[in-house]
Amino acid sequence: MYALVESGGRQYRAQVGETIRVERLPQPVGEQIALDRVLLLADGDAITVGQPTVRGARVLATVVGLEKGPKIRIFKYKPKKRYRHQGGHRQWYTRLHVDQIVTEG
Repeated sequence: MYALVESGGRQYRAQVGETIRVERLPQPVGEQIALDRVLLLADGDAITVGQPTVRGARVLATVVGLEKGPKIRIFKYKPKKRYRHQGGHRQWYTRLHVDQIVTEG
């Protein structure tokens, strides 16, 4: 059984026992959270597609830790003007361990 959930404007495949990396969430490490925006549920051959979400379904997950993603280089350049500017960015992510997928029925 797996579910497609939305968090931070992105979609993730959540399966019980696996970990997923989502955009940074404000919850502290060790806290259990519920992801309510379940877009699809799949249990074997039975697939339930939400319109836009599956009613009564949620994914319970535990916050395992915070981590930073890879460094992204930003380089701005204007030809013939002697303008060069270099910067970088590292995005924060939250690592979640999927505990269970709860359905209404």
